[in-house]
Amino acid sequence: MSFDYLPETELEIMQRKDMFRINSDTHFLGKFIEVKKDESVLDIGCNNGALLLYASEFKPKKLVGVDYFLEAIELAKENLEHNRVEANLICTKIQDYRGEIFDVIICNPPFFKIGESSNVNESEYLRIARHEEMLTLSELLLSVRRLLKSEGRFYLVHRSQRMAEIIEEAAKNGLKIKRMKQIFDENKEYSTSTLFEIVRGKNNQVLVEKPIFINRK
Repeated sequence: MSFDYLPETELEIMQRKDMFRINSDTHFLGKFIEVKKDESVLDIGCNNGALLLYASEFKPKKLVGVDYFLEAIELAKENLEHNRVEANLICTKIQDYRGEIFDVIICNPPFFKIGESSNVNESEYLRIARHEEMLTLSELLLSVRRLLKSEGRFYLVHRSQRMAEIIEEAAKNGLKIKRMKQIFDENKEYSTSTLFEIVRGKNNQVLVEKPIFINRK
């Protein structure tokens, strides 16, 4: 177990070495989201609670986190209590969740399709976090459509290579891209990840913000 600060905050977070740990995607998504004080927020795959902690800085009306692993829920509970943040944490697959609908949904989902390889030595926690074994992109956006209020906002970070698929699956569910920001690693030729603000409702423009460049030096 390690004890760290959430980037660009004074919030402290405990992390297990065998579970998914905060990385640059977590950080950038946490700083990309926008929440109003009277809004409710759902984090799909809340893991250690990092994105719920970022969302808590907006002082929302309600925070809810869902995760497949009970161990992740217990760790998120510890982190939220340590930072004096109240949230309702539920151990379930998002496909089975039948709670209220939300103003804002946030998610750092599994990036790899079934069959793609990332790390053969990873733990079950890491494998499920990185691969679409328990939650495909199609299932994610279908769940967002079901749980997001009209005019609500969905904040997502995903692989840039899957952008066309994300736009297509979002459209199938009546969701539209409103805002996006690409992330570039200086050591790679193409964008690695993209941040999306996706809305349920009318939207005829896509705002493309200045990109983020990761300097590895």
